[in-house]
Amino acid sequence: MSKFSNNSHKVTFIKHWTESLFSFRIERPPSFKFRSGEFVMIGLPNEEDKPILRAYSIASPSWSEELEFYSIIVKDGPLTSKLKNIKIDDKIIMMPKSTGTLVLDALKPGKRLFLLSSGTGFAPFASLIREPETYEKFETVIVTHTCRTIQELSYSKEVINESNNDEIIKEFISNKLITYHSTTREKFINNGRITELLTTNKIFKDLKIEYISSSDRFMFCGSMGLNNDLKAIMIKHNLQEGANNNPAEFVLEKAFAG
Repeated sequence: MSKFSNNSHKVTFIKHWTESLFSFRIERPPSFKFRSGEFVMIGLPNEEDKPILRAYSIASPSWSEELEFYSIIVKDGPLTSKLKNIKIDDKIIMMPKSTGTLVLDALKPGKRLFLLSSGTGFAPFASLIREPETYEKFETVIVTHTCRTIQELSYSKEVINESNNDEIIKEFISNKLITYHSTTREKFINNGRITELLTTNKIFKDLKIEYISSSDRFMFCGSMGLNNDLKAIMIKHNLQEGANNNPAEFVLEKAFAG
């Protein structure tokens, strides 16, 4: 028997959003606890007993009975090229410890919370916008998602739509959640990388909201290049990077799946 048997959990749901993007859910172990925004190491069982594990943000909120993940398919990727073929009732290995910096505890109290994402970087925010505590801590929550094409925005649009109609959390959201989608390669109502939209103030004008202030808090999750660019913008506005043991004005995720 594999030493990972106790960490194997059944797949309960799969949906392919594009040729290179899909989401899936697995059974949640009764003893598993996590904070919305955290990630875990997951992989697939194999005969060599040395599964390839990658960091994946948990896209479901901390109260969910199942655990959801959102994945890109990397051509010839050691894990995702196989993960894309999973079926209902297949087993996924998930290590029992979650961690991460995209958690509410890593931020100082503030008025507005900006959740800035690109691609599959939306996953931790899919968790946080469905977490009641997010709305208890902030007066307004602005979540952005930037992708190359309109179709690649489908997952975030569905999560947001379901959140606004969910009996459990819609009362917490109640006009507090603001959303903003943009594309970089296909003509859309909003075009451009989130860095451009911030530095030109376009996003603030489009949403008719005030510009960045000292009471704003930011989380961002995307490619390393995007994260570094956003970090530079934060520092320019005299905002400091936070951590679990030292809360501040912004945090970014440094773990990536592939």
